[in-house]
Amino acid sequence: MSFDEKAMEIQDKVERRFSNLGKGKYSRLLRMAKKPDRDEYIKVLLITGAGIILLGLLGFFIYLMMGYYFKIP
Repeated sequence: MSFDEKAMEIQDKVERRFSNLGKGKYSRLLRMAKKPDRDEYIKVLLITGAGIILLGLLGFFIYLMMGYYFKIP
């Protein structure tokens, strides 16, 4: 079997797998999925940003405490 035949076989497998995507257990999910509106997007953005900032602050305070308690001469 040549390289071209192997590549075509792999491509056919992938196409068959994705062609059934809308017909099986994920069909309801794909039909109900929608693009978020502006308000929903901004809420998600703010919550995610707040989480990143909180984790950064926590890491910074741990860094400061480690530097204060475990000074390396």
